[in-house]
Amino acid sequence: MAARKSQNKQAQATSLKRILRKCSNLGKRLSHESWEGPPEDVPRGHFAVYVGEKRSRYIVPISWLAHPEFQYLLQRAEEEYGFNHESGIKIPCEERVFRTLISMIR
Repeated sequence: MAARKSQNKQAQATSLKRILRKCSNLGKRLSHESWEGPPEDVPRGHFAVYVGEKRSRYIVPISWLAHPEFQYLLQRAEEEYGFNHESGIKIPCEERVFRTLISMIR
């Protein structure tokens, strides 16, 4: 049982590193083009995600990356959409479910 938990935590850590690397690489890649930085409405230490069929935009703190339920959503996003695109992270989740999750995280 302890070995399974260790493997699960290791897999989560690897996934988070890949996500963070993707986010930092996006900024580096775009800095060589005409990228002017993140949108003004995204405060430092936050990032935007898009949720639901209408792709509603939410600004979430980076600290949520450590939350297991949010990690699960990011893993699902990677499986469904991948992270090889220049738009924000799309979360494959109904908006009402996402709002319930973020109310529990806060």
